Amino acid sequence: MDTRSSSNAALVLFSGGQDSATCLAWALSRYERVETIGFDYGQRHDVELTARQKVRAAMLDAFPDWADRLGEDRLVDLSGYGALAESALTADMEIVMTEAGLPSTFVPGRNLVFLTVAAALAYRRGVDVLVGGMCQTDYSGYPDCREDTIQTQAKALGLGLDRPTMVETPLMHLDKAQTWALAHELGRETLVNLIVEHSHTCYRGERGQRHDWGYGCDDCPACELRKTGWITWREGATGE
Repeated sequence: MDTRSSSNAALVLFSGGQDSATCLAWALSRYERVETIGFDYGQRHDVELTARQKVRAAMLDAFPDWADRLGEDRLVDLSGYGALAESALTADMEIVMTEAGLPSTFVPGRNLVFLTVAAALAYRRGVDVLVGGMCQTDYSGYPDCREDTIQTQAKALGLGLDRPTMVETPLMHLDKAQTWALAHELGRETLVNLIVEHSHTCYRGERGQRHDWGYGCDDCPACELRKTGWITWREGATGE
């Protein structure tokens, strides 16, 4: 069955993390032209911004069949927004659960802002499809990761731009073990190893500690999700 979209271009919201790296590979396997956009919103750890370029370069090197499909990358300065939406990701704050029942890493409205800015670029580039790594299965409870939030935003963008805007979220209903499995399906061990080595997920920006599942502090919520998913997937893949 042909899974290629009727639209031939997609813009991937690309942070350089495990999820967005998997989404980039997913998009490259389906669309003739793929561009990426990233956001500098005042993250405490700019290692995430470095990871973006390393993942892109490694993917081009490892998958030459995708090289002709991967186009421009844009990094957008949203530091003013990040300062307003202060969180443990943008300020020197402890990672704790807040009274609102959300971790202090929650950046209010982040995905809504990202999608709006990405849609503006997509409009100018003639791209109708946005691809994001949002997930409501294994996540930290952020309300702007939920499917109804994302698809409602897609409808609003379509109305505001007077042009249909599709937001593809291939990881929305996958847990982290299934996300690792999807990466393996798309690019076998080559892609999995690339994601392990070059992508960045850790909220604390730790790149000094190398684990089987990648670099990280092995303590923050993001590392916990990534590690648990890795172990579950590996145990299932090997039948242990």
